[in-house]
Amino acid sequence: MASNNLMVGLEIGTSKICVVVGESRTDGTLKILGVGQAPSRGVRKGEIVDFETAMKCVHEAMVDAEQKSDVMIRSVYVAVAGSHLQSFNNRGCVMLPEDRDEIDEQDVEDVKINAREVSIPAQNAFLHSIIQHYHVAGQNGVLNPIGMLGQKLEADFHIIHGVRTRIQNTIRCVKELPLDVEDVVFGGLASAQVVLTQHQKDLGALVIDMGGGTTDYVLYADGAVKQSGCLAVGGDHITNDISMGLRIPMARAEKLKIEEGSCILGNCLPGEIILLKDDSGFAGKEIERETLNTIIHLRVREGLELLKRGLEDEPYLSYLGAGIFMTGGCSLLNGIDHLTEEIFEIPAHLAHAQTTWGVTSAVEDPQFSTAIGLVKFAQVMQTDRPRRGFGRIIGRFFSGIR
Repeated sequence: MASNNLMVGLEIGTSKICVVVGESRTDGTLKILGVGQAPSRGVRKGEIVDFETAMKCVHEAMVDAEQKSDVMIRSVYVAVAGSHLQSFNNRGCVMLPEDRDEIDEQDVEDVKINAREVSIPAQNAFLHSIIQHYHVAGQNGVLNPIGMLGQKLEADFHIIHGVRTRIQNTIRCVKELPLDVEDVVFGGLASAQVVLTQHQKDLGALVIDMGGGTTDYVLYADGAVKQSGCLAVGGDHITNDISMGLRIPMARAEKLKIEEGSCILGNCLPGEIILLKDDSGFAGKEIERETLNTIIHLRVREGLELLKRGLEDEPYLSYLGAGIFMTGGCSLLNGIDHLTEEIFEIPAHLAHAQTTWGVTSAVEDPQFSTAIGLVKFAQVMQTDRPRRGFGRIIGRFFSGIR
């Protein structure tokens, strides 16, 4: 990876490890060169619980990505998830010296530091400080204050933080391979970079990324991140409910969920049966389709209602002019967009990466939204950092890590 135009995104998910190799083109587009995958083991609810096993899975996915893209991978951008991640909005303020009234880059950096001067749990570390808007001399909604005149600079930030050691575990897993970690990024934020257009962010949009063990979410209003977080519920919980409720093996339950399941009730014929053929160690079984759909419906509804209750702590749900965008592997469940619309009473759409080209199957698969989003995030960091306001904070997590 000698070229500065090559970037790699790594998502260590609960169900799968995904590695995406991308190339930034001279016209500003992003080309996907290859996608590597491996089944995920040693990860639960988006967090590493078996270090050695998870590391082997990451290595498998890396090798797969290198072979498919014909690139030697030396560094990656890594997604982090987990219910330990928290966020809040805060305003920073700095006063310029009396002998100067032109705002410079240091003032912008100082106002970001000021916004972080709040109390967070001692075991936590800041992950992102994302600019919402600047305020200069009573003028609101300023996007770039550098060069403007004023005695006071204020700025609203969306701040994401999480438990330092849990983030470090993800970083260590990669560094032991050994690979360099360019940055760590909240997975939901990465997904939003390729699922949403800037126009949709301006109109107001909620991205819900439902994976195997977690549901990430990011809400935009007026073009800025207003709410974000991660719930420890996902597709694996649905599979587990099917397995226990229908008394079938987990592997059979997962296949049944994907191939036959739906979130919508009342759409099948009364008494309609799904026949599970016998297999080694499994005698076969007849399943009522409506029973299967009821299990799926109830678990998905529970997760979405939990998310909605959390979002209702702030007023932004009423500002979603573009609607809700569902992505992640669980978004492939039949009817999940209709159920989401019913619960939120807001139009919901199924979404995948929009701003890339290359490996078509990967770009159009919502399971890869986060990993592709990491590559897009890397491109933004390299070309557009001042306007977007993503802070580079990786050094905070490296102390004491080999």
